[in-house]
Amino acid sequence: MDVRVADRTRQRARPAPTVFVRTLGCKVNRTESEQIAAALIGEGAVLGPEEEASVVIINTCTVTGEADRKARKAVRHALGAASSPVVVVTGCLAALDAEGLESLGGRVVVEPDKERVGARVSALLDVQDSPRGAVVRHGEAFRIRAGVKVEDGCDAFCAYCIVPFARGTPRSVSLRNVLSEVRALVASGTAEVVLTGINIGRYSSDGRGLAGLVEAVAGTGVRRIRISSVEPLDLTEELLGVFAATPQLCRHLHVPLQSGSDAVLASMERGYTSEEYRKRIALVRDRIADVAITTDVMVGFPGESAQDFEDTLELTREIGFTRLHVFRYSKREGTAAAAMPFQVAPEESARRARVLRGQDRHLRATYAALRRGQEAELLVEEVSNGVAGRVAVGTTGDYLRASIGADDVAPGDLLRVRLGDEVCGVLVAERL
Repeated sequence: MDVRVADRTRQRARPAPTVFVRTLGCKVNRTESEQIAAALIGEGAVLGPEEEASVVIINTCTVTGEADRKARKAVRHALGAASSPVVVVTGCLAALDAEGLESLGGRVVVEPDKERVGARVSALLDVQDSPRGAVVRHGEAFRIRAGVKVEDGCDAFCAYCIVPFARGTPRSVSLRNVLSEVRALVASGTAEVVLTGINIGRYSSDGRGLAGLVEAVAGTGVRRIRISSVEPLDLTEELLGVFAATPQLCRHLHVPLQSGSDAVLASMERGYTSEEYRKRIALVRDRIADVAITTDVMVGFPGESAQDFEDTLELTREIGFTRLHVFRYSKREGTAAAAMPFQVAPEESARRARVLRGQDRHLRATYAALRRGQEAELLVEEVSNGVAGRVAVGTTGDYLRASIGADDVAPGDLLRVRLGDEVCGVLVAERL
């Protein structure tokens, strides 16, 4: 046998290298990590636990100072793994502080460009000689609800946010590429796609904005479409008209609020007032009567007074969100807010966060009680063995977690159910 042929045969017979991917931060990061993982599987790698990995990939966040600390901690943890892996760091912190990350250890490789991570890791692993071809993000290694990134970047420059500096100005994925990815996911059996991006209201390709994109994605035959997050000023008549006319669209919208105080909103440079936010939400509910609305709320922004916080608390009660994502302001050097006076004391910020999280629990319970006895469509995401048999847990179209008996269901199934009582944050449902 030719020596070169023998060498290639031995190389192909060796065990597939193991890669571990850790994701920090937002849903866009999670989708990008899945794209990286799919590319590496296509090149012949396998996903496995961190302690067994030849390469650990860390997709970082840098939205706050705390996010930076978590990213560096994750890098140090990976460097201490028993297998002594190479640690490839990407994501927003890698774009802003490559030198600082590289200083954490000689086995740290920084690759700010996420689209190049797969090729960079493949070269490190030397797996490029036996590629398996393109891998669709469907199956045990990936989420049942598949994120599809349609846009990157932001130019809003909110006073607290470093993201425009890390990700750059808005850029849209071409309509052709989005539809190609969605069709591949549909062909593989994916039931729900989540259109995601940093500011997807800025989507623009082939003369289509976000409304046109949704219409085109609906035409692929996908059974459920979810929009990840939309800024309040992007809730246009056109988008809401498409929303109301598209049955595949999940009746759920995530619309960031950040604060219910006009003074704080102006200081944040959010570009709207509390009254304008109210009017947008009223418009949504006028066009889509059965929509569930979730939001982000920040507490402890510099200069936030006790009355400002009460205004936020009151507005969340008035609007009746179905879920609040509450987070404390954390100073991020390089943003306008970092240099602002009247920084709120950490203990007071923590207290306000506790109060709002109590409000979140109340709002969730109120909405769950409203939905009790009503029908819903449940996407099964996981099945496990419980005390009383197999149990399936999934997400409804309006973003509730629910469970049913699972003797004859599997992840990815879409089921009609009747919602019942809430137990530990999950609604117990029965199949119809």
